[in-house]
Amino acid sequence: MTVFEDESSRSRETAEAGNPWWRGSPHPAVVADREGGVVEFNAAAADLFPRLGVGKGLDEAVPRWLADAHRRLARPARAPAGAGPAPLRGSHDGRLLRAHPAESGHGDVAWWLVDDSDLTAAQDALRTERERHAVLAEASTQLLASLNPDRCLEKAALLAADHLGDAALVISPPGMRNRSTVVTAMAGGFERTQLALDPALVPGLAEALRGFPPVPARWIDPAELPSWAVPEGFDGTPGSVAITPLPGHGAPAGALVLLRRGGQRAFDASEEHFARLFAARAGAALSAARLYAEQARVTRALIAELLPPRLHHVDGVDFAGGYRTSRDTERIGGDFYDVHPGTDDGRDTLAVLGDVCGKGLDAAVLTGRIRSTVQALLPLAGDHQDVLRLLNGALLTARHTRFATLVLASVRRTGGRVRLRLTSAGHPRPLVLRATGEVEEADTCGTLVGALPVVTSRSATVDLSPGETCLLYTDGITEARGGPLGPAMFGEDRLRSALSECVGLPAGAVVERVQTIAGDWVGDGPHDDMAVVAITAPHTTRLSAVNGRTRDRYTT
Repeated sequence: MTVFEDESSRSRETAEAGNPWWRGSPHPAVVADREGGVVEFNAAAADLFPRLGVGKGLDEAVPRWLADAHRRLARPARAPAGAGPAPLRGSHDGRLLRAHPAESGHGDVAWWLVDDSDLTAAQDALRTERERHAVLAEASTQLLASLNPDRCLEKAALLAADHLGDAALVISPPGMRNRSTVVTAMAGGFERTQLALDPALVPGLAEALRGFPPVPARWIDPAELPSWAVPEGFDGTPGSVAITPLPGHGAPAGALVLLRRGGQRAFDASEEHFARLFAARAGAALSAARLYAEQARVTRALIAELLPPRLHHVDGVDFAGGYRTSRDTERIGGDFYDVHPGTDDGRDTLAVLGDVCGKGLDAAVLTGRIRSTVQALLPLAGDHQDVLRLLNGALLTARHTRFATLVLASVRRTGGRVRLRLTSAGHPRPLVLRATGEVEEADTCGTLVGALPVVTSRSATVDLSPGETCLLYTDGITEARGGPLGPAMFGEDRLRSALSECVGLPAGAVVERVQTIAGDWVGDGPHDDMAVVAITAPHTTRLSAVNGRTRDRYTT
């Protein structure tokens, strides 16, 4: 039994006993007879309905909805047994009232009235907060779904126009030449423009772009908005404007401008607070997208410098290189190679191939350091031992503790032959493919660099006839594990066998052949970085030229 049903039962019992205890109840109570005449009422009812009086009709003293309800209830037709009269709701003097009827048993009806204004307001506020929470959750999901700054701007404007106002503008901070990106959204569509705008022309915009607290909407005159701030298709002058900053990570991410059409109520304090909550999420997403875009730009620039170069024909010699990182998702790693062309003063072309301890980005950073150091030492490239000594000193004084192995190859073409001076520093010895298909190992060795105070090495000189190739490679090739029977090591014997099948092939084809066989061997299994460089003496035919000069025609 509800409170009101209990009170109704008590009212009937006490009315029959002649003890109207309900007159002191804080809830308004009115008793009327079957014809709608007021029988009695308490003080709370008199305060609520000042025109009440005993003997007066309900039509004269109470709201129409209550008088009509009494007439319906007082009709002879009765509800089924056990079904009590249902309460009803209505308004009076700005209040929302809930009326509970209780029959006395003598034809009179007592009406108990409860003020539901606060309860209804609380329920409405709760429903509004739930809706806003859902909007914020949706905004967070959609805004963070893309790390593209342009898409994030567009999505923020569209969401704001759909849920916060009739139209919305998202304005990025001024950039070069004081130009800002302005995305205007309304009714599901948006427009992007680049404007050299003066924020001072829009009240509160300059402050918002600097991250200051927003200017209250009631202080902004919509008539002062410039033409660019009112989208095409917007009906007339906006009736209300709200501007709030888009806070970012350490710096403002822009500003949000909300427009509401004329004839509608202005933005209230609750809506402005909700706009700030939305702006906080939009600003964080925009800031993250811009930070990601900047990091991606920097990463692309750095990777472009760390990627192995494209090798080609240099000073009459064919060069080709191939590289595969330990992870297919990465573009750089711990293996590297470079070819530095010779000069007119007789300096040989210098080819370098190396392997840094470790994998991934950290190893790639060290490869970049080694490559830069070797390039700075090019004037000394005629003495491999001097280059290795200086490089070793540079690595020992660095803050990292990584070491590297590498092989240097000074290359010079003389007539139809190519002479190489090879020096290994803890690196696998280069292989030489002869025209007969025989594979030789260059007689060079040495200690790795970056680990010991002193490096030692022994150089070897190799001559290549036309069509012969010298192969430089990292241990990622020979130590690759896989094969049809399990994790067996690829090994030097398989590498020699694969190389022997490349007789007469140009450098690019040799590299492709070695990479393909090694790649098939490891399949999808784990492997180390793999780098290969082929140096080939091209097939040439000596031709006589005018004025006693000669030139070579390449017939590769």
